Amino acid sequence: MKVLQVGKYYYPEKGGIETVMFDITEGMNKRGISCDVLCANTTNRYELTEINGYKVHRAARAAKLLSTSISPDYVRLLKKIVGQYDIIHVHLPDPLANLALFRSNLEGKKVIVHWHSDIVNAKQMLVLPLYRPLQNWLLKRAEAIVCTTKPYMDASTELSQFVDKCVIIPIGIDVSHFQSDDDKLLAEMTHKFHGKKVVFSLGRHVYYKGFEHLIRAAALLDDNTVILIGGEGQLTPAYRLLIKELGLDNKVFLVGRIPQDQLSAYFRLCKVFCLPSNKRSEAFGVVLLEAMFYGKPIVATNIEGSGVNWVNQHGVTGLNANIEDAVSLANQITRLISDQQLYDQCAGNAQVRYQTYFTADKMVGSFIELYENH
Repeated sequence: MKVLQVGKYYYPEKGGIETVMFDITEGMNKRGISCDVLCANTTNRYELTEINGYKVHRAARAAKLLSTSISPDYVRLLKKIVGQYDIIHVHLPDPLANLALFRSNLEGKKVIVHWHSDIVNAKQMLVLPLYRPLQNWLLKRAEAIVCTTKPYMDASTELSQFVDKCVIIPIGIDVSHFQSDDDKLLAEMTHKFHGKKVVFSLGRHVYYKGFEHLIRAAALLDDNTVILIGGEGQLTPAYRLLIKELGLDNKVFLVGRIPQDQLSAYFRLCKVFCLPSNKRSEAFGVVLLEAMFYGKPIVATNIEGSGVNWVNQHGVTGLNANIEDAVSLANQITRLISDQQLYDQCAGNAQVRYQTYFTADKMVGSFIELYENH
């Protein structure tokens, strides 16, 4: 059995889908199943690299439009190499990958669609009617459509006519990269924030992450609570300005992009992890699994039609606040920090839930079973 993972980008590029692709590919190869990758490069140059014995084809990207790579090389590459594989595992949304599959000879190939999210970005939705026929062709062609949670599948109008093909496989993560020696950094931050309760949040600074509401919530928290927000993006300058305008320079800290080998220190430092996302673009919340691994209670949000509040179960692994509501966020953070019995219960349940549902090993095993039985 030879598998090709097809998606937007791949390690070392960062992102939820990229992490899932990496963990699946690594896990398959560790189990003796040959699994390669086709993705777009971030430059106008083709690169063939080898990682841990498997191939990664990075197609030259000519341009980028509405978060989609424009790459004739991608289409040409898939047509060229598709014959080498038995199973094509494609990660959507990705119109480029969809087009490349349409232009390739898939006779005798098993096609698995991994549905990470509907297209919900306002600009992208303007062209969705033009793209939908191509998308529906792929969904009809697929042997199976993998959704990461049942709530997201149930809310997806795009999948409503394909529910009989849908299979639920939650995302799992490989936490081996967290086993780093970051005790020095942890000690430094513990000293810096001595006597403070730390709320940690992490993600790209983009429209659907809702960090502005967490910043506003900070003004409503007691002075012994500080918020650290990791990551960066197009909204970082706006967040800096908001922090300054609200006089929260000593309460909210934008710590920038955190290297992989330092993430563990931040999770170990924090009292609570918070994901204040406000749109269905946050379909799952992979970062929540990292918090659960460390036994950190979570404050997330009730995003209608998302899987986030299935991942973080209200009153079990943490609490869920109303979206775009700084008061609700502050109230749930305060409740979790101040109620020691609830805190301890959620901390223990978070670790159990991670081990039960969200390990990379469990996810990879589920995909092997899917490959073999469809």
